[in-house]
Amino acid sequence: MKQRIYNWLKENPKIKRHVLKIMIHPVKIRPRWWLRLFIPLYADMERGSVMYRSVRKDIAPFNKFCVGKCSVIEDYSIVNNLVGDIIVGDYSRVGFGNVIIGPVTIGSHVSLAQNITVTGLDHNYKDVKLRIDEQGVSTSLVLIEDDVWVGANSVITKGVTIGKHSVVAGGSLVNRDVPPYSIVAGNPAKVIKIYNPGTQAWEKVVTVG
Repeated sequence: MKQRIYNWLKENPKIKRHVLKIMIHPVKIRPRWWLRLFIPLYADMERGSVMYRSVRKDIAPFNKFCVGKCSVIEDYSIVNNLVGDIIVGDYSRVGFGNVIIGPVTIGSHVSLAQNITVTGLDHNYKDVKLRIDEQGVSTSLVLIEDDVWVGANSVITKGVTIGKHSVVAGGSLVNRDVPPYSIVAGNPAKVIKIYNPGTQAWEKVVTVG
């Protein structure tokens, strides 16, 4: 039923714009106060999950917002699913002051430290005849696989996949995929260590130049 309504709105852009104006404040660019009252009805929070009261919840019902069991979204974070789904797996932690803008999928047993930005959104800018704020946005899924640790003050940009059991060092800018079982650091982030199953050790990656 929901998909049918969504498809109908896509086929009727004038009606879609009107519906969005009713639901989303055009200046604040967030759900109107009356819609936020219903977040408990359309946000999928599984058993034992916690989202603190101080979290800014820019959550609308036309995209998914799912938090798995025993996962936590800590104080003063911002979660925004207005342009794409946000899905968090089980036993994961979105740390203090994080910004999560969909489309983003976070696996299970993921630890995001403090003041991290994860965004599946970019503003379009290439048409110089139009202001940037007239050109809309483009989106691409950010996928953080299971058992990943991201250090404080890192930024993860749209379309990036971070592989299983990887570590992102604090303060890194991740704008390309991270292989599983690796450690990345820097701006832009580069692989500095990778796990070698043959030696069962984390080995430094030697870069040339």
